[in-house]
Amino acid sequence: MQSPIKVMIVEDDKAVREGLHMLINGSDGYQCIAACSSAEEALEVLPQNLPHVVLMDINLPGMNGKECVVLIKGTNPEIQVMMLTVFDNTDEIFKSLSAGATGYMLKKTSAAKLLEAITELVNGGSPMSGEIARKVVQTFMKPAVYQFPEAKLTNREEEILTYLAKGYLYKEIATTLFISIETVRTHIHKIYQKLQVRTRTEVLLKCMK
Repeated sequence: MQSPIKVMIVEDDKAVREGLHMLINGSDGYQCIAACSSAEEALEVLPQNLPHVVLMDINLPGMNGKECVVLIKGTNPEIQVMMLTVFDNTDEIFKSLSAGATGYMLKKTSAAKLLEAITELVNGGSPMSGEIARKVVQTFMKPAVYQFPEAKLTNREEEILTYLAKGYLYKEIATTLFISIETVRTHIHKIYQKLQVRTRTEVLLKCMK
């Protein structure tokens, strides 16, 4: 049996924290190994409970989530951090990504999409809520729109890249285009190679038209 994805929650709202804890432990293939109410608590228990993924709130008492991300990534760069927050403003998004987060989801995200985003993060992706991906693209499209003529993307690759920029998950792209999720992964791997990037975040930061 494949080992479960180990998740740590850092969330000061008790109701939200307990809800996430129940969701993760109640879903096959996932395990909540710690649910912390502050960044300080998370940093204290993390060495004894190394997770694959940390779900990090931004507005925490004491140390904020962005500062916590910097410290986590500084000592454990292999741990993937996904911001899970109500903040959808551009400033918070880019500060979080600069701190080392590799995913950014809003708390209103459905349970199914959140679990899929956790899996995508572990598999090398950078999941973002659709609204977040759109803000990233819009920010980098001002004042200019960048193109990559040297990349020579195929029509299908450009089509898939458009859905990536909209925040679609791999499964959603596959369903929309009537292709298998493995075909989507193959296309995205080729896109990343051609654009010389490793994650969805890097693609968006290059501002593909």
